[in-house]
Amino acid sequence: SSSFERDLSQFFVPLTAEDEKEVQDCLYGNGSSSKVLVLHEPSNIEVSREKFRCLRPHGWLNDEVINLYLELLKERGMREPKRFLKCHFFNTFFYKKLACGKTGYDYKSVKRWTTSRKLGYELIECDKIFVPVHQNVHWCLAIINMKAKTVQYLDSLGGDDFRVYEMLARYIVDEVKDKSNKEIDISSWTKESIDCIPLQENGWDCGMFMLKYIDFHSRGVSLSFGQEHMEYFRRRTAKEILRLRAD
Repeated sequence: SSSFERDLSQFFVPLTAEDEKEVQDCLYGNGSSSKVLVLHEPSNIEVSREKFRCLRPHGWLNDEVINLYLELLKERGMREPKRFLKCHFFNTFFYKKLACGKTGYDYKSVKRWTTSRKLGYELIECDKIFVPVHQNVHWCLAIINMKAKTVQYLDSLGGDDFRVYEMLARYIVDEVKDKSNKEIDISSWTKESIDCIPLQENGWDCGMFMLKYIDFHSRGVSLSFGQEHMEYFRRRTAKEILRLRAD
């Protein structure tokens, strides 16, 4: 097998018997549904037994599970900076706040999210900035690619949304001016709807697709997965959240 195929196997490492047992218990076990099974102290996100259940097949991922997984990806990148791109992971509330001001666009409401005191870096230094976008009941992903100068939109149902490009183009101009005191000429950037991506074949896996788009993109590798991997990714995500460590 080619080295690329060999390397691919690391993204699909089977869970150990012990992992499977813990994940099974976490997703299907009895016990109080409000019991907190995991607390991530740096972000103060907790995941109760009930919140974990969204990782069962057919479940729609909730904010807690998505946001905690993004925290783990952030920690993974800091743990092994040579293996991963320098990324910024916005949580699920960011785009809502940015795009839902009285006039639509509202930079002020998110301006304080990215102070260098909070982050320790400026967004202009990042390779990729990931923005989860919630479209009514559907998760999509926008990527501000600082190196390639593109705003990309990935929708596992193959859709597109011009408004997202507009919001994020304005945002990155305002943000870089505010924090780095530099002017970005956004007119030379390209807006890309990425259509050759793995697509979902059902009505419930959009959140999982979004998380794996982010996972693979933050590794700098191509999106080499598909619908057939989603059940495995659900269990793997549960394991990684239980262990508070993304691999």
